[in-house]
Amino acid sequence: MEREDKNMQAEPSEAQENPKKQPQPKGYEAYLSLFDLVRMLAVITLVFVFFFRLNGVSGSSMYPTLVDKDYLVLESNFLYRDAKQGDIVVLYTPPFSENDELLVKRVIAVGGQTVDIDFNAGAVYVDGQALDEPYTFEPTYLSYAEYGKALDYPVTVPEGELFVMGDNRNHSEDSRFSDVGCVKKEAVLGKVLLVIFPGRQTNELGAVTGGRDWHRFGAVS
Repeated sequence: MEREDKNMQAEPSEAQENPKKQPQPKGYEAYLSLFDLVRMLAVITLVFVFFFRLNGVSGSSMYPTLVDKDYLVLESNFLYRDAKQGDIVVLYTPPFSENDELLVKRVIAVGGQTVDIDFNAGAVYVDGQALDEPYTFEPTYLSYAEYGKALDYPVTVPEGELFVMGDNRNHSEDSRFSDVGCVKKEAVLGKVLLVIFPGRQTNELGAVTGGRDWHRFGAVS
């Protein structure tokens, strides 16, 4: 009997084997969902602060590649440090930065390269080689000499700077305009990767001519 009593004492009770689960506080599941949402938003914020940016196009200076009210994804300058000829970049540079305006332009030449432009023929030369520019709307005729704001060509781009122009060459304020000139690489906020929301179709002057062309969604070059 004594042995049986000891065995009975050693056997755990059913209540010990299956402890009753404590009910979760009211709203606990909602708290977990909110926590997951906050964590997800924090990750998205970090991605778009350090790796990518969103930016809208204002104006028609990059027509026909980009149009007014296009929304773009940029590779942030946190990653994008080495601008190359042909890249489309977003800039924050005087005199436009004084009005908190951003510029979207194409890199024509980088530090150490020499730019020359034949405004009669509309041809652009970098280091003596004529550029093949299928992306432009028209040849490059606008020099800004008629406004007293032209550069003296040829122009050798200083190290650490960029010579940029809009694809809508005769309706773009860019490095040909002496108030802008060559821009510091530090002024680059990022490289344009793709159009995520196209603006309505316009002409070279920015006048709306049609609806959104969703075929323009995607990579930009």
